[in-house]
Amino acid sequence: MTDQPPVLELREITKRFGPVVANDRVDFDLRAGEVHALLGENGAGKSTLMSVLYGLYSPTSGEILVDGRPVRIDSPNDAIDLGIGMVHQHFMFIPVMTITENIVLGSEPVRTGVGHTLGVLDRRTARDRVRELSDRYGLAVDPDARIEDVSVGMQQRVEILRALYRNARILVLDEPTAVLTAQEITELMGVIQRLKADGTAIIFISHKLGEVLEVADRVTVLRRGRSMGTVPRAGATEQSLARMVVGRDVIFRVEKEEATPGDPILEVEDLHVVDDRGLEAVRGATLTVRAGEIVALAGVDGNGQTELVEAITGIRAPVSGRVRVDGADITGRGVRRATEAGVAHIAQDRHRVGLVLPFTLAENLGLRRYRRPPLSRLGWLNLRSFAERAAGLISAFDVRGGGAETPAYALSGGNQQKVCIAREIDSEPRLLVAHQPTRGLDVGAIEFVHSRLIEQRDAGRGVLLVSLESEEVRSLADRILVIYEGRIVAEFPPEASEEELGIAMTGGTVVGA
Repeated sequence: MTDQPPVLELREITKRFGPVVANDRVDFDLRAGEVHALLGENGAGKSTLMSVLYGLYSPTSGEILVDGRPVRIDSPNDAIDLGIGMVHQHFMFIPVMTITENIVLGSEPVRTGVGHTLGVLDRRTARDRVRELSDRYGLAVDPDARIEDVSVGMQQRVEILRALYRNARILVLDEPTAVLTAQEITELMGVIQRLKADGTAIIFISHKLGEVLEVADRVTVLRRGRSMGTVPRAGATEQSLARMVVGRDVIFRVEKEEATPGDPILEVEDLHVVDDRGLEAVRGATLTVRAGEIVALAGVDGNGQTELVEAITGIRAPVSGRVRVDGADITGRGVRRATEAGVAHIAQDRHRVGLVLPFTLAENLGLRRYRRPPLSRLGWLNLRSFAERAAGLISAFDVRGGGAETPAYALSGGNQQKVCIAREIDSEPRLLVAHQPTRGLDVGAIEFVHSRLIEQRDAGRGVLLVSLESEEVRSLADRILVIYEGRIVAEFPPEASEEELGIAMTGGTVVGA
């Protein structure tokens, strides 16, 4: 493979946004049948570089070559015409349309008459083409299912199919595993291997170093917009890659003292909650979180975690049961009452729940405190206090890519997550509900967030951690609760093995649990 000429070359790519240099003379190349991983901290310039490649941004300087020829890519249509496809971190679908309709949208096969086209979608041809591609690469999608009715993992496969339908031979996967379950990640890795064997050239963007070492042939690291070098997978380790990413050694295992739990802060009793379809998602859950401890909720995604968190934080009213914080009953009384009781919530979906994307960082960071001095007085907002407070939090939590007046949508996903975490932790809650708090964060930021969660525990607060990452659960938790089909089915100490947790998470019985 190393003897093959590159199918893609980025030479000396620079992209500036005013005084901000997002990419600084970056070189990158890719060969057919290769997986080339792109690593970097949040805001390092990875997504910007790929946006230049896909025609979403024009480079300030530098050139792009495809098959050895200089090309100009002014739009995604230009990229698609050159055989470049991109699977974005946040999916772009029309939920009420079928998988087939979403895949062919913009490139629809149409029925033809004698000597002319009828301008009507040829559904059979579209469906057959989607099924053919699905079978060829083992993607296993139902062409007739509606997007709104399928899992996140299925939507990920549909995004890949959409690119393949448009004859992509260079495929950009931007954080493809960020929202997938462990099983879905395993399935995706198999799909990547089949694409690779078929000659597809793949750019794989991820913060998960283990995945990079599993799937990549080469790894290029960006730091603050500059390339730190390209290394082969052979000989690379998680520690060596982490050092390239953040410029220092990273501690992968959390260092913490033994917990000294106090009185109960959160008490959930026999809670029953239905989901958006009216189906029971939480079935009699009972749990307690005490002051000075981290209780982790582990389980396969879709087993009631989201609905349980929403009931605790006031987003969703339960059908029955009780939620108490410091003895005060907040059951079904809404988000404001939960907030007043001292509940903070790092939401798993930063776009839909965690942020108001058009708002500035100052406004987003003030959402939990805007009713109190110094952010407001006598019903009037103090914008200077908003800005001053935001500047301090932006610095303390290393939010990159903007200042107090920057709209939230302008930040990278990882930096948006840092804004959410900064706001919730700064509120000095009694109970911190952290739902997938490190999703989309780089290794250095994960280390920072883990240390902050430990600080919350050591300050006498209760922390409920909900995570799909078993290593994160076992590293941070003082107690581990396993949820399966809406029920708390087992409790483990943090020393529990991954096998023991896995058995409980899939409904099995662990001896001694």
